[in-house]
Amino acid sequence: MNALLGRKLGMSRLFNAKGAAIAVTLLEAGPNVVVQIKKKNKDGYDAVQLGFGKKSEKSTNKPLAGHFKRAGQKPFAHLREVRLDSVEGIEVGQQVGVDLFVVGEKVDVVSISKGLGFQGVVRRHNFAGGPKTHGQSDRLRAPGSVGASSYPSRTFKGTRMAGRMGGNTTTTKNLLVV
Repeated sequence: MNALLGRKLGMSRLFNAKGAAIAVTLLEAGPNVVVQIKKKNKDGYDAVQLGFGKKSEKSTNKPLAGHFKRAGQKPFAHLREVRLDSVEGIEVGQQVGVDLFVVGEKVDVVSISKGLGFQGVVRRHNFAGGPKTHGQSDRLRAPGSVGASSYPSRTFKGTRMAGRMGGNTTTTKNLLVV
């Protein structure tokens, strides 16, 4: 197994042998429980479905409640599938914890970035904005021109404009396990 579900608790720092401060992210990683096993002969690939976090039975819909009942588990807030080369030796209900990783190992962390809401072009795309002088009283953080004149008479798709920012899936690679 090469993955674990968790949630960020906060930030802190640790000191290495030389006394230098290292910024660390504190995670609650596990225990994850194997809810379902997918096998190559039936599903076309080998994978396990991991569950993490508590969820009340009242707020679980009936299809998911039946899925958890079949596995003999209480509802989980998060379910993710992890593909594996082989599912030999893995059973439904088995717990997976942080003992999966070794101190000093490098890992990739996939998460959802902080949602920042509706932002203007200066913050979202690092536009410079307009000049403060030369009669420009209200153009400081405006995007400027967004298209041509009578032809093509439209704004092209993908034009960088104001909009929702953040809340995207991001991957940070080669983080050190401390």
